[in-house]
Order: sequence, then C-alpha cells, then structure tokens
Amino acid sequence: MTREPASDAGDPIISIDTKKKELPENFHRPGTTFTEQTVEVNDHDFDRAGHGKLISHGVYDLANRHAHINLNTRRDTGELCCDSIALWWEKHGRQAYPHAARLLILCDGGGSNRATQYLFKQDLQQLATRLGLELRVVYYPPYCSKHNPIEHRVFPHITRACQGVIFHTLGIAGQFIEQARTTAGLRVTVDVLDKVYVTGRKCVNGFKKTMKILFDAHLPKWNYRALPRSG
Repeated sequence: MTREPASDAGDPIISIDTKKKELPENFHRPGTTFTEQTVEVNDHDFDRAGHGKLISHGVYDLANRHAHINLNTRRDTGELCCDSIALWWEKHGRQAYPHAARLLILCDGGGSNRATQYLFKQDLQQLATRLGLELRVVYYPPYCSKHNPIEHRVFPHITRACQGVIFHTLGIAGQFIEQARTTAGLRVTVDVLDKVYVTGRKCVNGFKKTMKILFDAHLPKWNYRALPRSG
C-alpha cells in the first residue's frame, strides 16, 4: 500500500459538495462507450423504477489535489456530510496533516449543509469533538457555487470519466469515478457510506444556548467556527 506524504502546507483546506444525483442500476447515461454487445437500458429515468438515488459526496484536499468521494443511496443530509468529512480525515487527512489543529471547510450556502440550518451546526459540533479539530466553515454566497474549487477541479473530470457508463452497482460507479485524472495531478479515491440517513431530525433542546459555535464579526452568516468540546 502506498503511503501518502505528509503535507507541509500547514492546516488543511478542503472543499466539499454533493455531485449531481443519479439513478443507479439500468438507466441510460449520456456519453458513448465501447462494448462487446448491445446494452439495453431503460429509456425513462423515473425514480420509482430504481432503488434510491446515487449520492456522491466529495471532499477535495486542495494542497494534495486529492478528491475523496463517498457514495450513498439513501438521503443527502448534514449527517452524511459530516460522516463524509470524518471518513476522509480518518483514511487520508490525519496522515497527510499529522500536526493539524484546524480544518478549513469551503462549501456552498445551500443544500444539506446550508448556512442557516442549526441541525448542521449541531452535527458539525459533534464532528469537531470527534476529530479533535477546530472546524472553520466558509460559505460561498448564492449563485457563487461555481467558485467552490471542487466544482471545477473535480466534478467535471469525474463526469468525463463516467461518460456512457451504466451504474449497475455502486462498485461499477466507484471504479470509473476513481479513473478521473488531470494533467495537474488530480487523484480520486472512493468509499461507500453504507448507512441509512433519515430526514426530519431536529436539534436537541437547548443546543443554541450551549453550542460552541463562534460566528465571525464580519459576515457571521457565512463564516463561523465549531470548537471541539472538552471532557
């Protein structure tokens, strides 16, 4: 197994987002592939014809040009987002940044990790304690998501690597996603988050009064820190 070199870039900076959801199993996907025989697929992608949607949550390490994609077929929630970051950290980040005390997270202002959602802040608070890191979150305002690095440095190349491929299984999806490469040195790894994520969760009572979330004086809605709890 090849070990990743420790980064000298200081504390890590990651860019996160969920790629466009797709229907797994026997559904047509844009693009052309070469096969030994004709592959018949469904010509209408009705949700009820499949079993869930393929959710690809990405964590992009800017300094190491490494994207880690976590696949799930349940729900795109803030809990999934935090689990995705935790899995990247345990498998790649901790080794690449052994002396890190903080983690900077760049993300869009909407979706499951949207800036106005306190449930995500609660999950983020738990993640900070779990990892033992101070988590600084910086949001891109509405209509500015194209500036989020993962959007233009990772996702287009994954789309190209998977053109025309039928995602019959998560294994096939992961196999082709990992083939995404660029001349700048992009490397992609894939894991499966095999967990059921539910919707409709609420913050625990009193969270807003006891939370260790520090909002910046400038643009506090888009910039804040989650501190790990001690003890």
